[in-house]
Amino acid sequence: MTRNNLIAPEVKYMTRCFELAELGMGSVSPNPLVGSVVVHNGKIAGEGYHQQYGKAHAEVNAINDVIRRYPNNFEEILRQSAIYVNLEPCSHFGKTPPCSDLIIKYGIPHVVIGSPDPFDSVNGKGILKLRNAGITVTENFCLEQSNFINRRFFTRITKQRPYIILKWAQTADGYFAPADRSQKWITGPEAKVLTHKWRTEEDAILVGKTTAVSDNPQLNVRQWFGRDPVRIVIDKNLELPLSSNLLDQSQSTIVFNAHKTAYNGLIKYLEIENFDHYLPQMIAYQLYILDIQSVIIEGGAATLDLFIKADLWDEARIFISDQHWGQGLNAPTLRVGKEEVFTIGKDRLHILFHTNP
Repeated sequence: MTRNNLIAPEVKYMTRCFELAELGMGSVSPNPLVGSVVVHNGKIAGEGYHQQYGKAHAEVNAINDVIRRYPNNFEEILRQSAIYVNLEPCSHFGKTPPCSDLIIKYGIPHVVIGSPDPFDSVNGKGILKLRNAGITVTENFCLEQSNFINRRFFTRITKQRPYIILKWAQTADGYFAPADRSQKWITGPEAKVLTHKWRTEEDAILVGKTTAVSDNPQLNVRQWFGRDPVRIVIDKNLELPLSSNLLDQSQSTIVFNAHKTAYNGLIKYLEIENFDHYLPQMIAYQLYILDIQSVIIEGGAATLDLFIKADLWDEARIFISDQHWGQGLNAPTLRVGKEEVFTIGKDRLHILFHTNP
């Protein structure tokens, strides 16, 4: 069943699910982002979202919110309500009990679902269980928006790799860095703050050895609130000096190399065999095994080109400043897919989404 039984004003309830779902950014990976609302007589009677990996799912929190608000008649309200959720309710026991069982228990007569869950233990099974219990299920409601919210989760499940975000800054005349590879800021302070916010939202951030040596980045969150990402550096011959910020034991760090697999505190050295062949694909698969659902690749130019040439990226975030250098290292280039443009301070932010050939 599609959304043909619903009218346009009810889109607002699924939109609220999306808003709630995104509150879980940076806290629920490798689980999906899920929000849920319970609607009774045209009003939201309860709402919730998946707040932390391993904790209660969105539907549980939404139903509990109804119970909290209406302690004396919640059972009657739930039996007369519809529950909206942007992802198919689970039907299996994982870290939490099945959400479909809870919906059935309280006799909620109508469930409106944004996206089907591609995870094999759920895919279609939650919907089937609900329908077998006599519940009306509306599928694929606001499907495109719903799929977009969970593009990271869907990429990990269907492609067995993390969602890959390329990020760089360039001048108005297309230069990525000075010719002598010295450090020189291209963008303004607003772009830097936004970059730190992004780091809290993704699981990991990756740079190459040349960038790690020349810029000595910390790759942490200093200008925003939230968790630090896992730091990743590609260092084939383990040439990064021990004094590097990336090896300071302040946060989890992965060093992909050609020589050893070992652990040293928060530093994990992972050897890649045949290092010079299919390196981006090997890194992506290793990150998938480690339950890293998304990664920002910040450079340098050679590392970005490595993933671009392998056609291994999903999204690109490119800051373009108003500076003109006249010379320098050329910025990477991409075949443009869907593109959005925003103004960030004095800079322009171009967000590109990969289009398959």
